[in-house]
Amino acid sequence: MEETSLCDEVPNLLLSFVDTFVDFSVSGLFLPLPPPPPPRPLVEFLGPVSDGTSALRLLHSPPPLQTRLPSPDRLIAIGDLHGDFEKSKQALRIANLIDASDKWIGGSATVVQIGDVLDRGGEELKILYFLEKLKREAAKTGGTIITMHGNHEIMNVEGDFRFVTQKGLDEFRVWGDWFSIGNKMKSLCQGLQKPKDPFEGLPLVFRGVKEEFFDGFRARIAALRPDGPIATRFLSQNVTVLVVGDSIFVHGGLLPQHVSVGLERINEEVRDWINGLRGRLSPAYCRGRDGVVWVRKFSTELAKDCDCSTLEHVLSTIPGVKRMIMGHTIQEDGINGVCDNRAIRIDVGMSKGCINGLPEVLEINENSGLRILTSNPLYQKKENPSGMVMGKEEGLPLLLPERIPKQVEVKA
Repeated sequence: MEETSLCDEVPNLLLSFVDTFVDFSVSGLFLPLPPPPPPRPLVEFLGPVSDGTSALRLLHSPPPLQTRLPSPDRLIAIGDLHGDFEKSKQALRIANLIDASDKWIGGSATVVQIGDVLDRGGEELKILYFLEKLKREAAKTGGTIITMHGNHEIMNVEGDFRFVTQKGLDEFRVWGDWFSIGNKMKSLCQGLQKPKDPFEGLPLVFRGVKEEFFDGFRARIAALRPDGPIATRFLSQNVTVLVVGDSIFVHGGLLPQHVSVGLERINEEVRDWINGLRGRLSPAYCRGRDGVVWVRKFSTELAKDCDCSTLEHVLSTIPGVKRMIMGHTIQEDGINGVCDNRAIRIDVGMSKGCINGLPEVLEINENSGLRILTSNPLYQKKENPSGMVMGKEEGLPLLLPERIPKQVEVKA
């Protein structure tokens, strides 16, 4: 009786302790207690649909995601990370956003990470946890970190694991073990609501998967499927499209049909899908070669092959927007722009699982000046205390595929 009474008095403390214990066991980070989650939206069951899932209607929607932000004094855009934790930290350091101890020093800067944290590398969860830590630290100094969906986030929530590595499966297997231990710890206390089992309904074996990978495969599905604990915690608040000042961010590219759907609607429908309210598959505009996270019309290597007319049409329909910033397609020569700098491509393939490119990030200052901060020693002008190359003292000018020299300051 005494144990039950104690648990009745401190249920929130117990749950927070268990969650912190699991977080540290998985990520090595002691995260501050997160704010209480927003109440789950009320839904009405409408019956089964063609893909075997259930159709639901929202009766009470959560607060909308912020799709448009004013122009900050300093805006940093970071490309695809693909499970490479060390390169991710290098990208943050060259922008002077974190110190040698991995703590936020970016002040009031706004940072946009353009998606594709998942796949190709083995430290995906470490990056997700680290970005969450930095979001909380940045908020204390007026900074903002915004994370976006790439095609690999969408694929993983759909259960498409074609680009998962063995280390990636191992990392999620470890998460699954600790998460299950945490649920058992919570179940020891009478009077607490029984925790949801994310593995419920999942098979133990998987056709076409080697037996030694079954546990990691199963854990990854449990974590990332719609309404899964990792999906809802780390991915549900990602945006798919974002306007900051006079720049619009998207992982692949925006086409006229996407703008017709509506930017706010896209963000909210993808969020609702990840929260388990819209079936197994992502919205149609996220899938296929013309999906918002898949488009490559503005990212081809040769500038002459980019569809500048479509780009101009899209930008003209979004008030106040001058340029589109995108990832998804690796730029072997580094961050660059096409179509008179109206399309800026920032995926430099920095992950060892891609081309092991040198980290670069894009900076946009309050006067809409664009420049690259790079770790490429060919353009070394000054080193910061961490040893990473910052370019010239005030930053490195934007390198464009039209072969504008790196020494030229670009205003777009």
